[in-house]
Amino acid sequence: MGEYQYYEFQAVDRPLTDHEIHELRACSSRATITRTRFVNFYDWGDFKGSASTWIEKYFDAFLYVADWGSHAFHLRLPRRVLDLRTARRYCRGESLTAREKGEFVVLQFDSEDEEENSGDEDGSGWLSSLMPLRADIAGGDYRALYLAWLLCAERRELDEDDLEPPFPLGLTTLTAPLEALVDFLRIDRDLIAVAAERSPESREGTSSKAFERWIASLPDSEKSAFLLRLATSNEALVRAELSRRFRETAGKRRPPTVVPRTVATLLAAAERRTEERIEREAELVAQARARQEAEMAASREKYLERLAKREAETWRRVDELIATRRSSDYDQAVRLLRDLRELAAKKGRRAEADRRIRKLRERHAKKASFLNRLRKLGTRG
Repeated sequence: MGEYQYYEFQAVDRPLTDHEIHELRACSSRATITRTRFVNFYDWGDFKGSASTWIEKYFDAFLYVADWGSHAFHLRLPRRVLDLRTARRYCRGESLTAREKGEFVVLQFDSEDEEENSGDEDGSGWLSSLMPLRADIAGGDYRALYLAWLLCAERRELDEDDLEPPFPLGLTTLTAPLEALVDFLRIDRDLIAVAAERSPESREGTSSKAFERWIASLPDSEKSAFLLRLATSNEALVRAELSRRFRETAGKRRPPTVVPRTVATLLAAAERRTEERIEREAELVAQARARQEAEMAASREKYLERLAKREAETWRRVDELIATRRSSDYDQAVRLLRDLRELAAKKGRRAEADRRIRKLRERHAKKASFLNRLRKLGTRG
């Protein structure tokens, strides 16, 4: 193969062992391999491993970019922070899928778009921008899943009468990793804006005082268990589980959400929004063009006013420029003749200017280059 492909894997919860690094090295002699990463790109040839197998066995995240428009971002999370049933509320199409493997749930965000691909995309940098989403999802923030569900709807992978999944908090204010996800998956921002119109803001979820009150309300035995896990296991996952528990508790206290919309309703609203946006943008462009033309006309008017004060001098200048026989001076002379004729027309003396130009043509009849410039600029006299 002669196309660019980029592969990057990331281990988060535990480092790779020496034996695992040896197994990965057998698949690539030139890849960058560390205790936590595997990175390689291919201009010729292809990846000799299996991305699905590797993320199930070695890694917690995977990113893939190909210059024919394929984007993929996969995450592996422990089932205790994301169960398959919750994931499948959002995973209903080909662009977002979920599967269970042992003690893990693997999420696959996939985007195929040949039309929007530039053909010169570099995959490096994407995974570091997207990685915080793993902790967010583990902590009960399902905005990334909802956004990927929107992509499924946008790509017509769902039935029109399918209902949207549970609303996440704070869809109107996306974090930097969520913005990166939108860009990476190339999700229609008009569709996101329509979906966000009914999304409640995340106030309690971001309040440290509310979190503090919730922690204080936990039974002592449960707080002790969490402290023990913090001291003896993966700190990030424990923190994520605490955050998820708090979000679930806060969610139960919120009033019931409105009736979910259908895919058809969301797509129709997004289409209307796109049309309105395009109309507004066209109107703004037209207004900007009108302002620019008005400014140019005013500038031209001021120039002609200044030219009127030195009209006789400018006619003499034309003669001097033509006499040099230089191409650049011929160009300047013709531009001045155009200005002089426009000025004469404004003063009602167009015929007089035309006569003077005819005399110039006659006097310089042997200067073909000059006469050709007069013809090109429409100053025939």
